This record gives sequence, C-alpha cells and structure tokens, in this order.
Amino acid sequence: MPELPEVETIRVGLAKLLPNKLIKSVDFDWPKSFPNAPADVQKFMLGAKITDVKRRAKVLLIELSSNYTLVIHLKMTGQLVFLGSGVKFGAGHPNDSLISDLPDKSTRVTLKFKDDSKLYFNDQRKFGWVRLMPTAEVMNLDFFKKVGPEPLSGDFNGRRLYERLMRRKNSSIKAALLDQTIVAGIGNIYADESLWGAKIHPATLVKDVPVAKLKKLYEEIVFVLKLAIEKGGSTDKNYVSAEGKRGSYLSFARVFRREGEACPRHPGIIIEKSRVAGRGTHTCSVCQPKPT
Repeated sequence: MPELPEVETIRVGLAKLLPNKLIKSVDFDWPKSFPNAPADVQKFMLGAKITDVKRRAKVLLIELSSNYTLVIHLKMTGQLVFLGSGVKFGAGHPNDSLISDLPDKSTRVTLKFKDDSKLYFNDQRKFGWVRLMPTAEVMNLDFFKKVGPEPLSGDFNGRRLYERLMRRKNSSIKAALLDQTIVAGIGNIYADESLWGAKIHPATLVKDVPVAKLKKLYEEIVFVLKLAIEKGGSTDKNYVSAEGKRGSYLSFARVFRREGEACPRHPGIIIEKSRVAGRGTHTCSVCQPKPT
C-alpha cells in the first residue's frame, strides 16, 4: 500500500502536469471505483479545468474550476498514470514498458483531456475510488474528520506527537503510529525506520516510552519521511514513482526488509524480523531491547 511519501510523490508529479487541463470525458468500468451521479459528472466535471493537485494523508485531491474536487483514494493497489504528447508519468505503474499499453484490464477510470492527454486510475483489487464532490464539503468526509495531523506540517512538533500518542498510551508504540487517527500517513515501512532511529522497540507501550525518546521519534519521523519523498518513495510490486522510475528509498532503509543483515549501528548484530501490531517488524536487539 502506498504511504505518505509515495502519495506525495504522485501529487508532486501530477501538480506539474494537470493544472489548466480541461476534462473532455470520463470512462469507467467498475461503478464502485467511480461512485458518482451522472448528472453531477456532466455539470461539474466535464468541461471543468483542473486548478490544483493536493494531498491529505494518503488521499489525493484534484481540484476543479467548478468548485468541485476529485477525491482519490488509492487504497492497496491504486495507481495513477498520465500519458500526454511526449510525456508519461507512471506514478504507481509496476512496469514502465507497459505504460503505453493502457488502458489494460486493471484500468478502472480514464480521464480524457481536451489536448488528448489522459489520466488512468488503475486498481487491480478494486478497493480504491475516485469521488466527485463539492470542494467545500471534502473535509466533512468521515475519513478526513477522523484522520490525524500531517507529520510534516509546520504546526506539528514533538510536543504534539506526544499528545497524540497519549491517546493510545496502553497500545504498543508501533500500533499507535500505524493508527491514522493519531498521525496521518505513517505506514509499516516508515514506522519501523523511525522507531529504529529513535532506539525504541516497536512493542513498547506508549506510556513506557521516555519523553526524550518521543522527541527523538518525532525527529526521526520527519527525517525518514523527507528522505523517502526525496527518493521518490519505496519500490514495491505495485508502486513505481515519478516519470515511471522506481522509488529508491528502500536502498537507504536502515532496517526495513533487511532481516538477516547487520545493523548499521552494530555490525555484529543481525536485524531480526518479528510481528508487532499484526505487521512484519524489523528491529535490532541492541538498539531496541524488548520491553520487559
């Protein structure tokens, strides 16, 4: 599943390509992927100009001149691919050589623009969706009402992270980080990386983590997410980042998917993989001693 850095990579790429494009038509093959009233599509989408591309948590927001917004949730396997004259942006396409073969059997929604460029929403497992709704009502969606603050926003800091985590003080620190109502956009990869950086075992209860380590955790979250965005996210079987190039963050990962390898801090210690909060978890036994 794409996490915050992957979705931000998509946003940055599409923000360079989509503004000022006029929507000519839309096709879809799966109603749940495009759950919109035909009358609304005709009135507020067709003929509208794209004005901006934004992100909140793991959700993309394509704003239109009609004061409506396309709210796009990629879920587990959602992909957005742009094809234009001499331009292709394979944000989420697993094989760059196949981009020109779209639409394919996983294409759920196709936006066609008046300059004949296209934006494809592909989704193999059909969990994602593209919703058209008034821009003023977007933040009233249940998801947005519940989702936590952006970890890279200017008003988010170590103190606020502490306050948010204390809402789940009896949970493991990893479970709390993965809870999107606590902090937005942190998934399994970046939770493991941040906890290793802060020298906190993922199974430690939130209430048992010293305040000084929570401050370090905030710093590591910011560091890891910014690095991941810089590197175009993390390569996975369903995700490829900017202009069809694979995200390279995992080449810089310290522990994630490095089980059996040496810890970067302690060359004589092997990184272990276990399960915490129901997810595969990577730790160093010296950096992150298990809670007693």
